[in-house]
Amino acid sequence: MARSKKRRGRRITWRSAVVLLGLATLGAGAVWVVRLDITVRHQFEGARWSLPAHVYSRPRQLHEGLPLNSAVLERELEVRGYRKDASARSPGTFRLGKSQATVYLRGFDGLQGRVLPIRAQVVFAHGRISALTADNGQQLDGALLEPVRLGSILPLRHEDRAPVALHQVPGLLLQGLLVMEDRRFMDHHGIDPLGVIRALLQNLRSGRVVAGGSTLTQQLVKNLYLEPSRTLRRKATEAVMALLLEWHYGKSEILEAYINEVFLGQSGNRAIHGFALASEHYFGRPLDELPAPALALLAGMVKAPSAYDPRRHPQRARQRRNLVLAELVRAGQIDPARLKSLQASPLGLASTLGGTRTSGSAFFDYVRRQVQRHFDPAIVQTQGLRIHSTLDPLIQHAAQGALKDTLADLESTHKLPAGKMQGAIVVLQVDNGEVLAVVGGRQGSRGGFNRALDARRPVGSLLKPAVYLAALSRPHRYHLQSILDDSPFEWRANGAKPWRPRNYDRKDHGQVELIDALAQSYNVATARLGLTVGLEQVIKVLQSAGIVRPLLAFPSITLGAVDLAPVEIAQMYQSLASGGHRAPLRTIRWIADSDDRPLARYPLRSQLALDPSGVFLVNRALQEVVRSGTARALTREFPKSLALAGKTGTTDGYRDSWFVGYAGNILAVVWLGLDNNEPTGLTGASGALKVWARLMRQLPLRPVQLYQPRNITWVRSASSLIDAPCTVGDAMPFVIGTQPAGMRSCSPSQASAKEKTKSSSWWQGVPAMLPDLDSRP
Repeated sequence: MARSKKRRGRRITWRSAVVLLGLATLGAGAVWVVRLDITVRHQFEGARWSLPAHVYSRPRQLHEGLPLNSAVLERELEVRGYRKDASARSPGTFRLGKSQATVYLRGFDGLQGRVLPIRAQVVFAHGRISALTADNGQQLDGALLEPVRLGSILPLRHEDRAPVALHQVPGLLLQGLLVMEDRRFMDHHGIDPLGVIRALLQNLRSGRVVAGGSTLTQQLVKNLYLEPSRTLRRKATEAVMALLLEWHYGKSEILEAYINEVFLGQSGNRAIHGFALASEHYFGRPLDELPAPALALLAGMVKAPSAYDPRRHPQRARQRRNLVLAELVRAGQIDPARLKSLQASPLGLASTLGGTRTSGSAFFDYVRRQVQRHFDPAIVQTQGLRIHSTLDPLIQHAAQGALKDTLADLESTHKLPAGKMQGAIVVLQVDNGEVLAVVGGRQGSRGGFNRALDARRPVGSLLKPAVYLAALSRPHRYHLQSILDDSPFEWRANGAKPWRPRNYDRKDHGQVELIDALAQSYNVATARLGLTVGLEQVIKVLQSAGIVRPLLAFPSITLGAVDLAPVEIAQMYQSLASGGHRAPLRTIRWIADSDDRPLARYPLRSQLALDPSGVFLVNRALQEVVRSGTARALTREFPKSLALAGKTGTTDGYRDSWFVGYAGNILAVVWLGLDNNEPTGLTGASGALKVWARLMRQLPLRPVQLYQPRNITWVRSASSLIDAPCTVGDAMPFVIGTQPAGMRSCSPSQASAKEKTKSSSWWQGVPAMLPDLDSRP
């Protein structure tokens, strides 16, 4: 009896232990599930991803009178992913002829609100748009081509995506996704036992893993919440979280999250996530404009994006695409009669435009620096900002090509080591300082060291205009025909070595006119002038022109013995080219949130920083640099009617080759050299000027039209014809009251109609023509 009670007590104790253990396990499991549930809901209902800031180009305005022809318009449309279509009846399509075009422009969100799609008729004549009308024949004041998405400022994980709503995704893409990845998605509750059994049988028959049983929900859970390890614990966690996700949220919400999360390829260090971004990456078009074969390819890539990358493995990608198309026919989503033609269609991939769509470019670096002055870097990398920049994609492409091709030519001609020379370019709009293109090196689209912003090199003669402006701002002492002394001299100061400036040609030119001293870049005359007007005055001019870096008052500053970056030189010359009105260089027009609601604007802020009369005279001298001075080689490539202005720069030992030049609308700075600071043997004229000319030949330049202050008068020799108008060749501008005695005043000549036509259409024969830059709102 006692033994029986003891046994019963043991059984009760054992059962109690089992029950307690079971309850403890259930409790721990419940706590685990509750924690997973909190994790699922917290991230799914909050910020699912760190959304990168997307950077866009400037929109392209079309209006009557705009210098543009059909070839340029076609290039503008190609970079935006427009496709040729005989009817052009849907947004993103166009029909093109020699003298007219039909373009169905896409809609987009602009600073002033939504810009609606419109089908426009464009007529060309004499290298310009002669008419712009809507379908109903009504004349249009203007039309806008949407900005180009250039790339992204990525978060730390380097994931790039462009989220879209489910209703914006083509139905055929969704059907292809479900057919290939999860046929029972609408029926299961997160996990699919039938799918697991089917995959297990397939793997057993094949003797290897050929199919997986994961549902779309499980795939989403794995990507959103879990590490990619292959353990039973992770698989169990995935299954439980999939059930919880389906319990809390509907199929539409889960599917929308999936189409924005799925990984679809790699571009450098940038991971392409989501179908919308993949559409732009591979096809250069919005998702809703893709044809059936392209949609099938995207659906097929989900299984193995690297293996089916259409650029690296086109044949494999085509086979996968055709399999998806066949499965869609079996599912009744595509007419069987269309299958052969769809499977025979090309992949239709977009070509990249000179690397403009890359977050590693020098321009992106510039944008990143400017935006981070006003926004926390964490916000820029996670909140999906939309940065509307000033970049012109075609000019960026032309600048990168001009640098790369000219460097190769120079290395061949001058027997320099192939691939060693480097360069940088900054292109901007003269009147408002908007940066149109930045090239930081010959591999412009790959990122790396940004020479345009960070390569501080001696600038040589590029600083000479500041010396002459300091003098010409004293009009009763100096004018363009003032006589300067170009004979040798020696400067001495206590504790310093004697300084003996020499001319580039090692010759002394005696008494020279001021305008010729600048045009021919005489060092000795410039140094004498700078010491006479005062080094502090020269530095004051440089600072007023936009050089913010501290400058020391050494005599060598008059000859450019200062290390500056190309972007700093661009700011200085923008102040000169705009008549003394300094406009801080800017790469951003406005910034919006992820829904395109404006957050910040970057309006034009210009101020009169330099003496207008002195600047006018200096600009006339810089025109003489091109007309008869060190940049006169340009007169063989550009018409005189453009009245180009510029300045060459060469440093000691031929280590740096510089050229800055501008037309009426565009200014460009070019630097060439070696990163190790070894000599190249190139002067400004034999090196950088060639890059500048190659670039600017591709642009429809406007003539330089200097703003003439009221106190400027033009005079010429009294022996000239009384009634003949002034010309650049026989007249000179002076501040009123400072002109030499015996000179006769005259009025500047007005270009004839024939000359005007020539200056605006000379570029029509250039193959790689680019559109005119128009700053009208």
